[in-house]
Amino acid sequence: MATTAQLESQVDRLVNMVEDENPFEASFDELREAQAEAVNERFQSRVDQIKLLRNRAEEGGVSEIRRMEDIVPLLFAHTAYKSYPESWLVEEKWDRLGKWLDTVSTYRVKPMDTSKVTGLDDWLNLLTTQEHYVSCSSGTTGKCSMMNATAIDLDFCGRALLETIKWAGLKPNQDRMMISCGQVASTPRNTATGRPMFEALVDPSVTPFRADAPPITIGSITEMVVMRKKIAEGSATPSDIAYFEEVAEARAKSVASVTEQAADALIANRHRKLHITGLFGPMYQVAALLRERGFSGKDFAENSTYISGGLKRMAVPDNYQDIILSTFNITPDRIAHAYGMQEINTTAPRCRHGRYHVAPWVVLLLLDESGENLIAPPATGEVEGRAAFYDLSMDGRWGGVISGDKIRAIWEPCACGNRSPSIAPDIQRYADLASGDKIACSGTIDAYVRGVT
Repeated sequence: MATTAQLESQVDRLVNMVEDENPFEASFDELREAQAEAVNERFQSRVDQIKLLRNRAEEGGVSEIRRMEDIVPLLFAHTAYKSYPESWLVEEKWDRLGKWLDTVSTYRVKPMDTSKVTGLDDWLNLLTTQEHYVSCSSGTTGKCSMMNATAIDLDFCGRALLETIKWAGLKPNQDRMMISCGQVASTPRNTATGRPMFEALVDPSVTPFRADAPPITIGSITEMVVMRKKIAEGSATPSDIAYFEEVAEARAKSVASVTEQAADALIANRHRKLHITGLFGPMYQVAALLRERGFSGKDFAENSTYISGGLKRMAVPDNYQDIILSTFNITPDRIAHAYGMQEINTTAPRCRHGRYHVAPWVVLLLLDESGENLIAPPATGEVEGRAAFYDLSMDGRWGGVISGDKIRAIWEPCACGNRSPSIAPDIQRYADLASGDKIACSGTIDAYVRGVT
């Protein structure tokens, strides 16, 4: 085992590889020992800081990480970040939510005066006064996940995404007009992540396009989820239902307006070198509208670029990506696409052969469906399982998470020439499969987190 001085250098050495021209050249075998040492360093420094981590370590009998198998008992289920009782959110019990957030955070969430807090967005803003930058998932089908972060995390997210874009081939020449199609939730992470990309790619003399529409906040999304549940349960009052219908109609009109505005902006600036951003779902809607108006790839400049995201379960045709790219005259080599999740800082960029490459400061751990057992990386060939990760760049919370994703991974060199572990593009959500998502450790995590609050 390495000395303390060596251990302290491994986290920095691996995380600083974000600045390398190509951090995906190193193989898993070359990094395996360094990654285990670095995760152990993080564990030793965090075990007495993060209450849930200490509980997981005691329950799993882990006092030191010597090999990859030792990390598995310490991983948090992705559901850990929404393990608070939903009644606390509905009844606006902000003090209790603060105590819950403290159990999954590196740095203490101290009691605050919440007497003037009027909603979730207000509470999240109050947390920033303690330098807790909490980002939430959209929670469109249930409770939102709340993930604490520090300024260090926000800075790294932005740097990592920019380096991903550069690795994917997009040149940061400040020579493009940015057009955003659709909207994303307004969170500290989303804001911080997009800033370096914007500064590197956008021509400062050209005003970027963003639709004139009310911002989407986590509070507004959560309010609608709560109302939908009340209606389903039969506890909603007539005034509740009327308010829900009014807000839902306004939101539908806003979405349609954003699509129209984005289409107008693309048509007006089709002669320019563009950088287009947006999730695939809204992008497909904009592309379909442009085609209805008679526009196609022949009408757009040849050197535009696109950075894309997921579908968020939006229904689209199987060939939606081909429709998007052909509509805007964007070739595959000018699209930056990555696989990532809110629970970690780092995304995995897609190479020209369609595989997502895992960065050296992120440990890919493939588990069985239950999330309890590690599947040993094979020397050759592809293997299927549940994706789990340890992100060494994480500061505000524990970097180890078990996802809800079913993936196929290889640890041998990719056809693109890079030797990092990589993931096939056909990623599935266990929740969407017939058997559902039955991750084994989520129950114990939920019980612990609720018990200490």
